[in-house]
Amino acid sequence: MFENKSKEEATKEILESVKEYYKKYMVRPEYKVGDRISYASRVFDEKEMMNLVDSSLEFWLTSGRYTDQFEKQLGEYLGTPFVSLVNSGSSANLCAFMALTSPLLGDRQIKRGDEVITVACGFPTTVTPILQYGAVPVFVDVTIPQYNIDVTQLESALSPKTKAVMIAHTLGNPFDLKAITEFCKKHNLWLVEDNCDALGSEYVLDGKTYKTGTVGDIGTSSFYPPHHMTMGEGGAVYTKNPLLHKIVRSMRDWGRDCICPSGKDNLCGHRFDKQFGTLPLGYDHKYTYSHFGYNLKATDMQAAVGCAQLEKFPTFVKKRKENFKRLHKGLECFEDKLILPEPVENGNPSWFGFLVTCKEGTDRTELVKKIEAANIQTRALFAGNLTRHPCFDQIRGTNAYRVIGDLAVTDRIMRDTFWIGVYPGMTDSMIDKMIEVIKRSL
Repeated sequence: MFENKSKEEATKEILESVKEYYKKYMVRPEYKVGDRISYASRVFDEKEMMNLVDSSLEFWLTSGRYTDQFEKQLGEYLGTPFVSLVNSGSSANLCAFMALTSPLLGDRQIKRGDEVITVACGFPTTVTPILQYGAVPVFVDVTIPQYNIDVTQLESALSPKTKAVMIAHTLGNPFDLKAITEFCKKHNLWLVEDNCDALGSEYVLDGKTYKTGTVGDIGTSSFYPPHHMTMGEGGAVYTKNPLLHKIVRSMRDWGRDCICPSGKDNLCGHRFDKQFGTLPLGYDHKYTYSHFGYNLKATDMQAAVGCAQLEKFPTFVKKRKENFKRLHKGLECFEDKLILPEPVENGNPSWFGFLVTCKEGTDRTELVKKIEAANIQTRALFAGNLTRHPCFDQIRGTNAYRVIGDLAVTDRIMRDTFWIGVYPGMTDSMIDKMIEVIKRSL
């Protein structure tokens, strides 16, 4: 097949075949009434598949040229200088939090027993690293219809042990970054923005527009298939702080002190002539560890898919906003029975989903059953109230965490709230079908 062809010619032929394969076998058929309407799905074309195969033909496998390209392009989109690709959004949150436990941070280092303000209404991996390290999450209630942290409770959550705030922008809706950043600056606290459900969202702060995830000290993203863009599995950690970036890279790359990328040695020119800790003088810097870290890198094949997704990403955000707007307009006539979502003041959300809270007299469970029976996928707002889950059974009632107030709104969301999708692959007819089904189910 490849006789008398150069490697470049053979590669080009293979990639052209992949392009034809996509067109013949992978193009999604148009929606027909009765088809399943998922809350989310991958949106891609031949470019993602061609990049994936191109990377596999190189057979580098671990992080390489596509990783470098992705980190550069995501940083340019976000307007932030330092991006580290990791293997999942959960790993991104782990890496972000563990970076704040580094002794390189001096008095601001988070130590075991220190406290981190967060919420129980969200996805567990925003909180898991805090608990697993031995720090203390302090759970604050949220608000409806924004579904983000209730900033009026921040001062009540504060204690002499508070070191950070780590919270998510719920389903694309930015939390009150003005109030949060003022609180963090006032009390010298770290701010970690879990941006896994909000890539592309914006917030206007002091007259300047920021991408969410770039206002705080560290931001995180997830590229799991349902999210705003995908590479299958994957995530990212980003920051404007060079010291935090150095620590994040160390935590991601086994905890080592060396900054050489995979396959490179002795970039600093001092691999064998420095003194570290109590190690012998000149001990190999490539195997010197400044942190207790992990291997959280993604593969270059994942990054290759991500590079193609980034090219499409602005159109993804635009379509999510359009779908949300159409859905909101179609359901406004039911505001006597349903609470519809509202963006935060100064926020411009890239919506991940459309949240609905049932008012008194409307049973969430019965409504969801009817919607699902019509072949429309729904989701709860993740944990609802994380502290009520079995994972808390062995620490419930201990000093492993604190709760501010009674989390009454969080409990209401657990009982009365669900959401449906607005992903960019949705057509107007799919949106209209969801509106019709909800109308006849109320």
